[in-house]
Amino acid sequence: MAVCKKYITAEELKKHNKREDLWISVQGKVYNVTDWIKQHPGGDIPILSLAGQEATDAFIAFHPGTAWKYLDNFFTGYCLQDYEVSEVSRDYRKLCVEFAKAGLFEKKGHGVICSFCFIVFLLFLTFYGVLFSDSFLIHMLCGALLGLTWMQISYLGHDSGHYVIMTTRGFNKMVQILSGNCLTGISIAWWKWTHNAHHVACNSLDYDPDLQHLPVFAVSPNLFKSLNSMFYGRELTFDSLAKFFVSYQHFTFYPIVCISRVNLFVQTLLLLFSKRKVPDRFLNILGILIFWTWFPLLVSTLPNGTERVLFVLTSFAVTGIQHVQFCLNHFAADVYVGQPKGNDWFEKQTAGTIDIDCSPQMDWFFGGLQFQLEHHLFPRLPRCQLRKISPIVQELCKKHNLPYRSLSFYEANKWTIRTLKVAAMQARGLLWEAVNTHG
Repeated sequence: MAVCKKYITAEELKKHNKREDLWISVQGKVYNVTDWIKQHPGGDIPILSLAGQEATDAFIAFHPGTAWKYLDNFFTGYCLQDYEVSEVSRDYRKLCVEFAKAGLFEKKGHGVICSFCFIVFLLFLTFYGVLFSDSFLIHMLCGALLGLTWMQISYLGHDSGHYVIMTTRGFNKMVQILSGNCLTGISIAWWKWTHNAHHVACNSLDYDPDLQHLPVFAVSPNLFKSLNSMFYGRELTFDSLAKFFVSYQHFTFYPIVCISRVNLFVQTLLLLFSKRKVPDRFLNILGILIFWTWFPLLVSTLPNGTERVLFVLTSFAVTGIQHVQFCLNHFAADVYVGQPKGNDWFEKQTAGTIDIDCSPQMDWFFGGLQFQLEHHLFPRLPRCQLRKISPIVQELCKKHNLPYRSLSFYEANKWTIRTLKVAAMQARGLLWEAVNTHG
């Protein structure tokens, strides 16, 4: 085990916060991960977001115990001179140890098998109805079933992206490509790239890509300042077009979300054919080609153009429910501007998430993501364990006077629309000011 011989301050550590000179601290020990980010399985964005900082809680959240032994390879010999652990972090780390000892991270239950069977059943009904029925209503029902199938597939892909759901990592990767690329047309590489950044920088307006939806949506007036996206490496321009769209976003939210899948298809293609390093690029492209073979062929078997368009729109609208859920979990929560801080990991997750209160019978529909805070705190925890740990997380939040928000699906929608409306009214004021100024 590496032993500390020299010490540096947190201010000195902050100087090593660039891609070409990148240090982090884990449990007070300082590591040089400049070269490691090029091969980090979780990508470079999560490490860059916490560059030059103490990052113990984030490291614990995303890595199994087997990862600790690799840290010594990057040890600089330095330790943080002013390293302290807050009471919140101390309790959080204690919970992680207790959950690990209880085997909760390994107990996946029968959820994966049940999900596979359910997905196969839904796909069978969809194809059978489209190919062997002449009924317009049956075809529309099949479109809805396909949308529901995509929702369930996405949950399975999400699980496989956070922890190994299969017997080996090779089989796990196969499930990721199959569930993401082949069956939904959305690249698992794109998902990992954006999702890992979202988890690390939860609700940071300039670091979290899940809140960067200009020109169509803005959850905070801070986005009116044309912030620079640290994720995309470009300005989030709030121009006249953005002012117009945002001014009516509380009306356009649901219609746009119904077709938001088109944006995911575009984002997938932009990444896969970009110059950015993409893990398993060939497999990702092959999977996308498979999707764009079977999906158009299935749609083409419908009797006329009207049914084909309505079938696609129906499938997109149903799976849009899932996109709404993603927004409910974060849009109305607290936001901030700036780099995420490694020393307030627990606090940032509680501030930036909203749970959806539902009965256990509806867990399949929400895919475990109704326990958004629990998932953000323990992303490697199988979804079947999230309901079990929820009371423990609530008690910890209560102990440290931190928010734990759990709303009904209806109330969460109200909160989200209210948030969008508040920003819209402020944008509308800017819009009319611009119109009056320029005639």
